[in-house]
Amino acid sequence: QAQLVELGGGLVQAGGSLRLSCAASGRTFSTYAMGWFRQAPGKEREFVAAISWRGSTIYYADSVKGRFTLSRDNAKNTVYLQMNSLKPEDTALYVCATRPSVIPSIDESDYNYWGQGTQVTVSS
Repeated sequence: QAQLVELGGGLVQAGGSLRLSCAASGRTFSTYAMGWFRQAPGKEREFVAAISWRGSTIYYADSVKGRFTLSRDNAKNTVYLQMNSLKPEDTALYVCATRPSVIPSIDESDYNYWGQGTQVTVSS
């Protein structure tokens, strides 16, 4: 059974940083693209970032570009989302997902395995 586990969320002041991780188990995801999405209370889930299986192609939402950095370590079946210069509007449940393709996607419907998420709260 495939499983994605996110870690690293928490409470941070505006301007601070957090590093999220998403570890995959149950199958090898080294050839799969992975993505991060987030959902704030009362809002729809939105795309944050996605990375190809080699890490050579990375997409970012405009709202996080220049502040967030997505990377992966295929030997550990883990992706990392480094979040800097956090803003209160970044507060959300952050969820990672994977899709059976080497190519990343910004569309959540392209992903078929999802984690439970980790909460990020940014105070002003």
